[in-house]
Amino acid sequence: MYIKRILVIIALLGLVVCAGFSYYVYNAVFVSNTAFENDKATVFIGSNATFSEVVADLEPLLKDVETFKTVAHKKKYSSNIKPGKYQLKKGMNNNDLVNSLRVNNLPIKLSFNNQESLESLAGRVATQIEADSVSLVTAFNDATFLKDKGFDSKTALGMYIANSYELFWNTSAEEFRDRMYTEYNRFWNSERLAKAKQIGLNEDEVISLAAIVQKETVKIDERPRVAGVYMNRINRKMLLQADPTVVYAVKLATGVQLKRVLYEHLKLNSEYNTYIHVGVPPGPITMPDISAIDAVLNYEKHGYYYFVANTQKMGYHQFAKTLSQHNRNAEAYRRWVSKIH
Repeated sequence: MYIKRILVIIALLGLVVCAGFSYYVYNAVFVSNTAFENDKATVFIGSNATFSEVVADLEPLLKDVETFKTVAHKKKYSSNIKPGKYQLKKGMNNNDLVNSLRVNNLPIKLSFNNQESLESLAGRVATQIEADSVSLVTAFNDATFLKDKGFDSKTALGMYIANSYELFWNTSAEEFRDRMYTEYNRFWNSERLAKAKQIGLNEDEVISLAAIVQKETVKIDERPRVAGVYMNRINRKMLLQADPTVVYAVKLATGVQLKRVLYEHLKLNSEYNTYIHVGVPPGPITMPDISAIDAVLNYEKHGYYYFVANTQKMGYHQFAKTLSQHNRNAEAYRRWVSKIH
């Protein structure tokens, strides 16, 4: 009888222990373990992050860090960290949390435009992906890559087509650069290549001219007409005489950003100065957007060779077919400027 009583007690204790263990497992695995009030929380995990660093980032978002660590160890996540951008949902249990951190790396929308150098582009991109600006600049300027892909230090900026792209946050500098080369080739489809050939320019020349067009007018609907002026000059082997190229040349030579182009600046000996060199510059003076590139490829056919700011329609220009007509327009513009100053 005594032995039977002991066996019963042992059995009851076993049940209690099992129940307690089961309760612990249930709470550790299946009970909500999120501490944030919003519906979702975003976590960024670096490519070289350790498990302890991941836990430190997650700690403010969790009710019980220890149970999360237990489940992460059991599911072998702690030894197989996945970098990227992850979204956690309110009410997730530890099992859900670990599963999400293992497989749900979310893509991001990365965008850029109006960058005037590879360095400024790197700075813009570095705010959106894991790669820092130094590694991006190094990848952008890699001499072997540029030579292999048909670019040089002057044309390299033209490889990056201003747009929005979907990719992963943990994209490396080299992966980003390579992806942009793929997008560049996708942009230059057979239709655009045929148009470039038809107007007598290659891809680099189209982008260099598009950069000038973009600097000349912010009005997208006017860009084909401005592009037509420059194409007329190119076809007649005239100097482009584009002030934005002078501004760029002066900044390149002196670091000074001109507010106004003076006669003395027009004489600067620079391959970017279209007042002394025929044709388009050896590379883009800025990153043109797609509307400017397509404006060149589909430039307006007309007889204009000159243009000046339109004082009656701000942001637009007055176009002229002859120098005498242009001089009258320019004089009217100068009188207007002198009045407002």
